[in-house]
Amino acid sequence: MKKTALIPARYASTRLPGKMLQDIGGKPLIVRTYEAVVATGLFDEVVVVCDDSRIFDAVKNQGGAVVMSQKEHACGTDRIAEAVSLLPPTDIVLNVQGDEPFTEKESLAALLAVFEQDNAQDIKVASLMHLLTDEQDIADPNQVKVVVDKQQNALLFSRSPIPYRRDRSASVHYYKHIGIYAFRRDTLAWFAGLPQSPMEQVEQLENLRLLENGVPIKMVLTEHRPIGIDTESDLEKARLKFESKG
Repeated sequence: MKKTALIPARYASTRLPGKMLQDIGGKPLIVRTYEAVVATGLFDEVVVVCDDSRIFDAVKNQGGAVVMSQKEHACGTDRIAEAVSLLPPTDIVLNVQGDEPFTEKESLAALLAVFEQDNAQDIKVASLMHLLTDEQDIADPNQVKVVVDKQQNALLFSRSPIPYRRDRSASVHYYKHIGIYAFRRDTLAWFAGLPQSPMEQVEQLENLRLLENGVPIKMVLTEHRPIGIDTESDLEKARLKFESKG
């Protein structure tokens, strides 16, 4: 199977304007993310999909592959669906968030592996999750939670703590959804042709569009805890981590 990683990169950001161009160890954030994905060696092609010439130029000037989306989109998945039509044919499309400069190989390899297992023909979309243990994270609406069935398919995503623990003595696991998706190409194109679904609009979570239209999402458990960058505080933490790696 041919595997392509696409990295949607939007210039506007409510909490951290222009964050894709913020400096991380001497290079823009989006370039650091692009380089991290390329370094995994898992993909036949890695491409940034952006909506702004400043991001386009930043990636191009560092020798990266980048395309400009032509339309406004409700979410990053819609943006990469447009880009897929402009690129050479592929089988699996991985959507990697542009603010993940510490993307690593192990979890992405595990995600891609589900498309090669015995029942792979039944899997259209897969994504990642990790265990949440901190009560503050569980309650945080910015930490998207997911509940899964016995086959590790997503039952529901929410910004609220799910499941609700009515019996305080009951044992429960809370999982955080990591916003990295692997799509079969035809499923991605089909998804982009759908209107936003009711629950997607309520929670502002694009994955709910799939569930509301009957498409299972295979969840893969990982111990990796990515550092997303949404605030100045996140940015400083990322800079310190990058410096410590060097």
